[in-house]
Amino acid sequence: MLVALTAPNYILCLYNPPSLETKTVARPMRLTIFGSGYVGLVTGACMAEMGNHVVCVDIDESKIARLNAGEIPIYEPGLDSYIERNVEAGRLEFTTDVENGVSHGLFQFIAVGTPPDEDGSADLKHVLSVARSIGDHMLDYRIIVDKSTVPVGTADQVKATVQAALESRGQSLEFDVVSNPEFLKEGAAIDDFMKPDRIVIGTDNPRTTELLRTLYEPFNRNHERLISMDVQSAELTKYAANAMLATKISFMNELANLAERFGADIEKVRVGIGSDPRIGYHFIYPGAGYGGSCFPKDVRALAKSADGQGYEAALLNAVEDVNNRQKRRLFEKISSHYGGSLEGKTIALWGLSFKPRTDDMREAPSRVLMEALWNAGATVQAYDPEAMDEARRLYPDQPGLALRETAHAALDGADALAIVTEWQEFRSPDFRGVGEALADRVIFDGRNLYEPATVEQFGMRYYAIGRGRSA
Repeated sequence: MLVALTAPNYILCLYNPPSLETKTVARPMRLTIFGSGYVGLVTGACMAEMGNHVVCVDIDESKIARLNAGEIPIYEPGLDSYIERNVEAGRLEFTTDVENGVSHGLFQFIAVGTPPDEDGSADLKHVLSVARSIGDHMLDYRIIVDKSTVPVGTADQVKATVQAALESRGQSLEFDVVSNPEFLKEGAAIDDFMKPDRIVIGTDNPRTTELLRTLYEPFNRNHERLISMDVQSAELTKYAANAMLATKISFMNELANLAERFGADIEKVRVGIGSDPRIGYHFIYPGAGYGGSCFPKDVRALAKSADGQGYEAALLNAVEDVNNRQKRRLFEKISSHYGGSLEGKTIALWGLSFKPRTDDMREAPSRVLMEALWNAGATVQAYDPEAMDEARRLYPDQPGLALRETAHAALDGADALAIVTEWQEFRSPDFRGVGEALADRVIFDGRNLYEPATVEQFGMRYYAIGRGRSA
């Protein structure tokens, strides 16, 4: 195979010896992205920002209508301006027309959801449905890019599904399936995409690697970030990254629980171990457990994939068990403080989203805490800078939930304060005002935002995670 780059900013020519056919890809490139959720919208907006012509396809008519009306269905800092700018420039479109999407792009990105199945494995029905649609409508060569987080072996299933659809039409067309996992942090996704740590490409075809390298060239200028590997390794890399980060969180939460029993301060321990460059400070903050759409789902899915290979992933199962237990720690502290009697108590809650800078409440620790408080007879007055609408959607008829418009308003009439999300605006409160607002003058801090001595000098009781026996 001869790969020739001609005028690299504009044309990539690929010569394929078996057919002596010349394939030409011109900038701006044409991309189709199936799925207009979190990954699809960020990918589409950022690719369009670099001058490419992107069509986002989704079967949800109401979502597409909202997007075409300028309404962004998720909160992600900076995403709205990227979408608005590129729609106005004609580089970004939204449609429900699957056939048009397949005909539009050389690159067919699959960025649909892979929700957990009942047994914890990743449900691939949406991924394979897109693959079937591509096979039903493609008329010439396509590069099918798995952007969704999927188990090892998914690319093979996608390939088989597309091939079966082509054969049912009596067609024999060339295509490639690539694994190109996303590594986006909610709340910082635009920066992560525009200035990536790494760009992982999993393919067994060198020609396809070069096509993807050209597509990602604008994101890869300062130094080489593209890492090429086989498809299976690329698929496992995504799961491995999330499982490693989740493991660090659960490990620190396990140590925090030990610190409480030993009378140690986990924050001092954290600094002590984080100073070791082999460990570092990232993801070693104890707290109320991890949530969101990635870590819980991916840890379970990887463990389930291991089961399918006849291997018990004991560490992954332990990470999940520790996290589930940690999500109940804040409730246990509240219940213990009140002697197990929470009937009639009102708890102010700061933070609903699973982390700052997002409105995502999927598997958020706040949900575990609120539901436990309601079951114990308490009511909740909650505030979050971004997740209020999501809370209304999740709990539309919950009489035990009152949503307040400010952090201070959530304190009015409350007996105690619980903090679940480390939003910046919670970091330096008016402690005197907090103490005066709370009937029982007590704070339960699930993110260790404050120094215990600082809170206690205002005459309040302070419970944190792993900060000595009084924590």
